[in-house]
Amino acid sequence: MAWKARHNYARIAERKARLVAALIRGRRCDDALALLKFTHKRAAVMLDKVLKSAMASANEDEATMGRLYVAEARVDSGPIIKRFKAKDRGRAHSIHKRTSHIIIAVDEKD
Repeated sequence: MAWKARHNYARIAERKARLVAALIRGRRCDDALALLKFTHKRAAVMLDKVLKSAMASANEDEATMGRLYVAEARVDSGPIIKRFKAKDRGRAHSIHKRTSHIIIAVDEKD
């Protein structure tokens, strides 16, 4: 049985968060937490919180915490917040503020 946690509408582009999600996919949870702690990316903080939430859900169901691993680390694209910035001579350039949905599932190794 896998325990899932998700962060919807995270204010980070999905391609930036996917780099960090690829680092922890398939690792043991305590190794993944240590790796996220020393990763110098903004997405590492967000993935760290989601991973801790999934581990807390597993702990509530009395899973063996030493046997947990990251079964799924997925980042999907969310809605795009569209803005405009005023430029010279009456022009406007569009700005796309991207969001993402971060999904992490943990499971016990057999």
